[in-house]
Amino acid sequence: MNNNKLNWKFLLPNVTPYQAVFNAASRLSPSSFSKIQPRLKSSLESFCHPKSSIQFMILKAEETQEYLSLIAHEVKKLLPKNNVVKGSHYIICGNKINIKSAHHGNELFAAHNNCLFQTLIEPEQLFGCVRFYNNKINLEPGLVHQANGGILILSATSLLSSLQLWLRLKKIIIQHKFYWHSLDQKNPLPIHIPSMPLELRLIIVNNNYNLSNFYNFDSEISNYSIYGEYEDYLTINNIEDMSQWCKHVNSIIIDKNLPNLTADAWPLLITAAVRYSGDQKILPLSLIWIEKQLREATTCTKENNITAKAFEAATNAKTWREHYLSECIQYDIDSDNILIKTEGAIVGQINGLSILSYPGHPRNFGIPSRISCVVHLGEGEFVDVEHKVNLGGNIHAKSMMIVQSFLISSLDLDCQLPFSSSIVFEQSFDEVDGDSASLAVLCALISALSQQPINQEIAVTGSIDQFGNIQSIGGINEKIEGFFELCLRRGLTKNQGVIFPATNIRHLCLCKKIIKAVKKKQFYLWSINHVEEALPLLTGYSYSDFKKPNLLTIIKKRIIKINSQEHYDKSWLLRWLNFFK
Repeated sequence: MNNNKLNWKFLLPNVTPYQAVFNAASRLSPSSFSKIQPRLKSSLESFCHPKSSIQFMILKAEETQEYLSLIAHEVKKLLPKNNVVKGSHYIICGNKINIKSAHHGNELFAAHNNCLFQTLIEPEQLFGCVRFYNNKINLEPGLVHQANGGILILSATSLLSSLQLWLRLKKIIIQHKFYWHSLDQKNPLPIHIPSMPLELRLIIVNNNYNLSNFYNFDSEISNYSIYGEYEDYLTINNIEDMSQWCKHVNSIIIDKNLPNLTADAWPLLITAAVRYSGDQKILPLSLIWIEKQLREATTCTKENNITAKAFEAATNAKTWREHYLSECIQYDIDSDNILIKTEGAIVGQINGLSILSYPGHPRNFGIPSRISCVVHLGEGEFVDVEHKVNLGGNIHAKSMMIVQSFLISSLDLDCQLPFSSSIVFEQSFDEVDGDSASLAVLCALISALSQQPINQEIAVTGSIDQFGNIQSIGGINEKIEGFFELCLRRGLTKNQGVIFPATNIRHLCLCKKIIKAVKKKQFYLWSINHVEEALPLLTGYSYSDFKKPNLLTIIKKRIIKINSQEHYDKSWLLRWLNFFK
């Protein structure tokens, strides 16, 4: 099983091949939009083409000032230059209003911008308004008038705030005509105001959540719109990809007038980026996240550039500020308010790993979770206590059924299992969901059936399928760090560690303390592909290797013994009854 031990070099992204890129990063030119977002660039080109008749575009991106500004900047570069004045001129004579086309460009309802954007809008701001004061009528233009002949970019949140707002805007765009309405439905306009021609196209920016809401709001929008998407991540396969990501960071640095990164600071930014993306080969393109990292590091530097020392100081300060809740949890464990064993061996008990998240808190925490299993004579019933008391979600319930299916299949019994079992996530008072504990549950169940103790110095996380294969799980870094922190506070025994799926190796980006402990062989990480690789580490026994003592044989012998005893008891009872006959 030593082959499963992970070398410390796998615990962080390997940035050595990119050092030459980092050395020259400050001299790299900013990236172009088409290089970072080629698909979105293509969608915008199709939408902005002079011959395009599509009037709506659904664009999945964050509904923030930064993203809308970026999109507007790209749209302006794509729109053809047109010196023709767009818009109208209203002539007000007393209570009579006439309209004619704008010619000079200084008219109130002449369009001055070919692309406008707004994050949050009110009806009056969007459609303009009619004002009456001292028996005089004034007409004020809105965004639809100012962007006449061009493109308007709005957030879906604003449009979803009012059904009437969206329906009116949609009607204006489709009919190419603007009609004046009173903003107060109870008080209609006292005079007739002529409608005005309006040529307008609309880009609706949605985040992941509001995208589905918007389609529920108007299911037909996809029939007459084009789709675009701001890609949140860049896959790093070679030096060119890394260079492109550094150029993207440089473009944000220039745009926000921030200090450059020194060569030794780039690896730390990469590490933070991998923690954010959750994959060593994927780096975020988020404008907001990258700017936030750079601004926080800027506050810790005394030089003109952001150095590794400044970046590390900012990261440590942020971790400390956000670590209070995690320390409270660790205190509860240290005080035995939460019972977690990290030494010895116990039958039917295992240290699983779970993630805690609190609404509004910026950080998720990994903590050990004690999972216990007891078995008793019964009819093969598998009791998931969390599900029974409505504390288990649907995915959790599914994973428990998969555990049961794998065990029954591997036992290959020609009779009913004479044991019933009960699985409990101890001291869990909130809903448990997800399948990342299914490997731990299976190991606890096998331990209880075989009566072989589980090493409490090892924690387990991983999902299994019906064939015992180990599948990836989320939050791997937080889970490992949560268990390591507990072991560190109690004292490292040089036998402690975590078993996790081999497919999660690419997601590792662990803190320096763990890397140091793994280097010194004070803490271990075992990556596995099948449940049979986990059980020897936990119990000292193979699961199904019949060339040596194994757990499967132990369980089967116990079943045979119970069935034989039951058969003897039944036959004795029948002989006793026949005696009286």
